[in-house]
Amino acid sequence: MADKTKDPRVIAFAQRQVTLTDFVFTAPSAILVVTAGDSMAYNFMANTWDIQWITWGRCLFIASGIIWVTVLIPTQIKQARIARNFVQGTAIPDEYWKLSKRWNIFGALAVLLPLMNIYWMVFKPL
Repeated sequence: MADKTKDPRVIAFAQRQVTLTDFVFTAPSAILVVTAGDSMAYNFMANTWDIQWITWGRCLFIASGIIWVTVLIPTQIKQARIARNFVQGTAIPDEYWKLSKRWNIFGALAVLLPLMNIYWMVFKPL
């Protein structure tokens, strides 16, 4: 939403906040979900990798994590570095807009994968 304003100050502020909240809330929450889910599964079942719906759910969650670690976090860090100069009144470079487009595309994918995971966890189709 900040990008839509095209206001360098608003974008710079939003970049700082998104980066901060991802490191303070998103990363620890993802670790907590994986740890809690696996420990609960292993308390009730011996080999959870043999159960296809759990395996599919894990794989979707892992794929989302890989996208975050390999694409989204590096992209977000680059955007934040570029955005630091916005406060000084410099123009928003084309590189920022390319990174923003990449972040939006891969971010949507990284959100859709866990949503698909809900299907596997609720309906247990296999």
